[in-house]
Amino acid sequence: MLKIGVNTFLLTSPFTSEQVDIFGQFKAWGCDAVEIALEDASHIDAAIIKRALEEYDLTCSSICAAMGPGRDLRGTPAEQQAAVEYITQGMELMAQIGCPVMAGPMYSTVGRAEQTPEDQYRRQWDTVVVHLKQLAARADELGVKLAMEPLNRYETDFINTCEQAVALVDDVGHQAIGILLDTYHMNIEEKDSATAIRKAGHRLLHVHACGCDRGAPGGDHINWDSIRDALKEVNYRGSLVIESFTPAVKVVAKAASIWRNFEPSREDIAIKGVAFLRNQFMTDF
Repeated sequence: MLKIGVNTFLLTSPFTSEQVDIFGQFKAWGCDAVEIALEDASHIDAAIIKRALEEYDLTCSSICAAMGPGRDLRGTPAEQQAAVEYITQGMELMAQIGCPVMAGPMYSTVGRAEQTPEDQYRRQWDTVVVHLKQLAARADELGVKLAMEPLNRYETDFINTCEQAVALVDDVGHQAIGILLDTYHMNIEEKDSATAIRKAGHRLLHVHACGCDRGAPGGDHINWDSIRDALKEVNYRGSLVIESFTPAVKVVAKAASIWRNFEPSREDIAIKGVAFLRNQFMTDF
């Protein structure tokens, strides 16, 4: 049965162990899972998180990678090292709390989008592949996985489509490296989201389910029936997580260009979205 969750970015940034009481809000919204946005591993005490998850009968479906400035697997040597250290610390935390997947654009800093000459892009690609192979080996030791996320063209120039993500994952060639697909980004970059899901196939480790405007899923123009059918075809058994934002969480709002409320309240995003996903996806999975 698919787990349905919400990303902590909806309520706060940064999320720390001192805020575990918000898990009660997630439970009240009808969530099975929580996606923890990890801005720094030092913010999290694994023992506290694990106890809170047990208390509220939730699972941590995923760690959301926060690839802010200074973390970039294709950047300067210092940026590459910082990214490797951050991802490694995140994986070690995951192993402690029983979280299976770290998901996000771990290949680059979010917001780095520029016209890159083909030869330079290929060098960046090769550098990222080398790092991901090393990270995959550590992930395998810890029993966790990393899911690469294509982002829209305004947030990265490196991986925009599922086809590019498949090529990257296949170049790494390790079972610990897979793909995260986000319905918001697919709505911008893919010719057809269901086709992209089928292309990801067995590589698909995680799904962000958001409306076409990054609000609550459902009630928008995305063809959710075709997405459901495609997920069934590839035998997807991961989680569906709403990754949405509001202007109230100012740091994230600036990074994701959130200038208005998509729904009357953030509670509406979660309550409407979780109810829609449960009705749309839980019957046949």
